[in-house]
Amino acid sequence: MARTDYLSLPDMKKARSRVKKSEILQASREVPALVAEYGKGRKYFIKTFGCQGNVRDEEVLGGFLELAGMTKAVKEEEADVVLINTCAVRENAEEKVYGEIGKFKAKHYADPEHFILGVCGCMMQQEGVAEKIMHSYPYVNLIFGTHNIPEILNLIDAHLKRKKDLVSIVSGEGNVFENLPSTRLDNIKAFVNISYGCDKFCTYCIVPYTRGRERSREPKSILNELADLRAKGFKEVTLLGQNVNSYLYKDAEGNEVDFAALLGMVADAAEGMVVRFTTSHPKDMSDRIIDMIASRPNICHHIHLPVQSGSNSVLKAMNRKYTREWYLERVAAIRERIPDCAITTDMFTGFHGESEEDFRETLSLMREVGFDAAFMFKYSERPGTYASKFLPDNVAEDVKIERLNRMIALQNTLSLESNRRDIGKRFTVLVEGYSKRSKEDMC
Repeated sequence: MARTDYLSLPDMKKARSRVKKSEILQASREVPALVAEYGKGRKYFIKTFGCQGNVRDEEVLGGFLELAGMTKAVKEEEADVVLINTCAVRENAEEKVYGEIGKFKAKHYADPEHFILGVCGCMMQQEGVAEKIMHSYPYVNLIFGTHNIPEILNLIDAHLKRKKDLVSIVSGEGNVFENLPSTRLDNIKAFVNISYGCDKFCTYCIVPYTRGRERSREPKSILNELADLRAKGFKEVTLLGQNVNSYLYKDAEGNEVDFAALLGMVADAAEGMVVRFTTSHPKDMSDRIIDMIASRPNICHHIHLPVQSGSNSVLKAMNRKYTREWYLERVAAIRERIPDCAITTDMFTGFHGESEEDFRETLSLMREVGFDAAFMFKYSERPGTYASKFLPDNVAEDVKIERLNRMIALQNTLSLESNRRDIGKRFTVLVEGYSKRSKEDMC
């Protein structure tokens, strides 16, 4: 079958130079006639890898498929439409994707006229990935990227009409789509996107190329979505953005709403709900944001503040745009204004040029901050990033593993100390349901 409509990812230089203003568009909820006919009585299944942003993409994809009359399959083998929603950041997620695709080979050849297999998401916008899937997995019918999600029903329509496998990947900044249908995966906690994309261009990160340049939603639209969640009985909302605290919306008259202002608007409108946000960039963690968290009782006293490394030389190589000293000063400001605030982080070891002394500086920063919890990794080069082209992956794998194990051991100690400090205290907690392990325990 022929492949059509493929657009490759721009390189870093082109991505940096693109400054076309994105548009705010209303997503079409019109279902093509052929898709509506196909969808009657059919089931779909979406397998998602990666972050909360990918999970939110799954909810939107499910919303579109349900507009076409499909229902969600309990088991993947029951599905007529399977979408594998991918992540480009985590190596283990990428490795799992290829195995997941292979699981549906027999199902495709058993019913090639009706079964549809799609692979979508961030990984599709990495250099060479779509081509690899095209040639190695000829039974994949649809390949599309994050910017193409609002077009899913049109892609299925084109596939059904032309009986062609389609590759449709739009690169660049992307637009902001409102009026997106959604099938929530939880009835207690909800994710709400407030911004998309990233302008930071950390040298190790592929996100600016897969998610596009940074763009923010209208506050009114965000508040409308929040009101709908409140009406449906949701108890917690998490504001999402690649760099959530760099949110900045400008209207036609030049009036601006930054993240601190939006956070206050959301908290005031979310009476009876808990408000969270993720993920923050240390460079954009302003005093106004910290003060806003302190001023509203329903904003969780928890800030996820990825540091990545405690070494200034490594931070510079990463293009993180702050120093160790800046980060520690921001932590001190948080501790001063919100003494009980939990601070969690992301860190990885083994980036280009990291010495043993660089790594020890990360360990010392961990001790100085006393992180309550952390996501920890060893560096894995992502194709298409600046680092993959200009900063060789020159730390030995066994050294990375040994350093990661030391990092984990230290964080386990810090987390235990944090937990012990809470013994004897009383907290308001959100009960989500029974534990997966036992009906005797609550989650």
